[in-house]
Amino acid sequence: MQYRLQTPLCKADLSPLAAGDTVLLSGVVYTARDAAHARMMELLDQGLPLPFALQGAAVYYVGPTPERPGCAIGAAGPTTAGRMDSYTPRLLDLGLACMIGKGKRSQAVKDSVVKNGAVYLAAIGGAGALMAGSVKSCQVVAWPDLGCEAVRRLEVESMPLTVLLDAHGGDLYQSGPAAYLAAQAAGAR
Repeated sequence: MQYRLQTPLCKADLSPLAAGDTVLLSGVVYTARDAAHARMMELLDQGLPLPFALQGAAVYYVGPTPERPGCAIGAAGPTTAGRMDSYTPRLLDLGLACMIGKGKRSQAVKDSVVKNGAVYLAAIGGAGALMAGSVKSCQVVAWPDLGCEAVRRLEVESMPLTVLLDAHGGDLYQSGPAAYLAAQAAGAR
């Protein structure tokens, strides 16, 4: 199935999604990678507010390239999400609703996604120009000293994504290969 979603997101928006579904996401998406996540944890440890509200937020694990004239952003392909796994359960517990990246997640993240009714979506790896085409505006909101890893506020329109982890425990990295193998076995009969 394909769904159109608008941020901020709530559990009712995410509950119908199943691993393998496609999503066209619009609204505000924040960027954050390794260094920004480490700084967010420092702020939380000090009892200080984060540079954006987590409740219902979507975070894209991306370090975009510099924009060309007339473009809101440069190439914006996803980075490997597993590098954020140690930070993710805490952020999900605080209201983060959606993560966008590529690659498998730890069991702790999977459990936290289900516990919090969240989702993990895949952006197309190797297609940074395609992903950038969905970005209508881009503004650095925190830690410009981090360069491409600074936190940015993106306005996106119909960003094409695939559900990797759904709120009910579905995992496309498990169900996808299983479905493929079952189809191959059925075709060999």
